[in-house]
Amino acid sequence: MRTVLVTQEIHNGRNYRAIAEGKESTGQTVGSALDSLTSQLDEPERDTLYIIQRYSPDEFFSAEQQKRLRYLMDKLHEMEAGTYELSIDERIELESLVNAELDGMARRAAKLAELAG
Repeated sequence: MRTVLVTQEIHNGRNYRAIAEGKESTGQTVGSALDSLTSQLDEPERDTLYIIQRYSPDEFFSAEQQKRLRYLMDKLHEMEAGTYELSIDERIELESLVNAELDGMARRAAKLAELAG
């Protein structure tokens, strides 16, 4: 399964960055960033998981977790550019934060479904 992460570039205004399979693109909207990224990728996979990173802390993913995830994602970009190397501890922490954010999204969606139902 292909995973695509979309983040809002706060320091660049309202631009969005889409990242998958070592490639990335930016756009003024989530859709334009995804379209640009898709054009760079090989044949589309049948199943794709899109993660759109929120920047509003809530009961499922705290402001501190968001801050640390953003820091580690920036370091990951530096690593891909060859200017930084993530330590093993940072890699483990990054994976843990990504999993926590995924869990938070699932719990958030379940709560919304419960409220809607």
